[in-house]
Amino acid sequence: MPEETSTSKGGTFVATTQTPNEWKAVTSAIQTLVEEATFDVSKDGITFRAMDPSHVALVDLLWPSSDFQKFECLKSDRFTVRMEDFAKLIRRAESKDSIEISREGTESLGVKLSNGYQREFELHLIESSQNSTPLPKLNFEAKFSTTEPAFDRILNDVSAISNHISIDSYQDRIQFSGKGDTGKASVTLAKKASTKEPNKSDLLSLDVQKESKSTYSIEYLLKITKAAGAASDSINFEYSSKMPLRLEFKLGKSGRIHFYLAPRVTE
Repeated sequence: MPEETSTSKGGTFVATTQTPNEWKAVTSAIQTLVEEATFDVSKDGITFRAMDPSHVALVDLLWPSSDFQKFECLKSDRFTVRMEDFAKLIRRAESKDSIEISREGTESLGVKLSNGYQREFELHLIESSQNSTPLPKLNFEAKFSTTEPAFDRILNDVSAISNHISIDSYQDRIQFSGKGDTGKASVTLAKKASTKEPNKSDLLSLDVQKESKSTYSIEYLLKITKAAGAASDSINFEYSSKMPLRLEFKLGKSGRIHFYLAPRVTE
């Protein structure tokens, strides 16, 4: 007999991933900013957007249905969970487990972990207290991408001196710097001199329409990179002088997690 799914039992949706990596990245990323999260589910996939309580950072998730091993949605739905409780169940998954998330009636979410050894959990949903969060309208004048390990090293190097990191973009390089009571720190990622040159640079791409400089919190960047970087080998950055920074982490084949981080106003 075929396995009975949530939709066949009267649930609104069922979404299955072959490995737990994506869900671990998603729950970790969202948990860095908010205590509870409201996910929207439609035939197109799963989305989420919210701002942290201090209004310093915003997370925006787009996870298309085509990226799932299996995705069924009878009608659009939304559910709200406490992120600590949800993430705790997702962390129970081992590296080769598949994860199935489904709506179980009106009051709970089904979480099934399977790899021969099958575990099923039912997580109580909560009422949402979140308001809709609009995306900021921004004009990005500098764009670059680097590897996740390289950016993690940069943050840790600059954090030895400062709690904030300044990002200066030029036509041929990106410079990261910080200053504090004990001194200054600086890290430079340079563009390759030619396409024939071996790729020794951690700067994967660079597009500067206008040289830009802005300063951001290292604490937020470290938390974001540690959480979302697990699912993405590279990070795309976009910003303008004294404007929010947008970080993009790839999720699966065509999904992504965007983080918007407000600049430090006083230099």
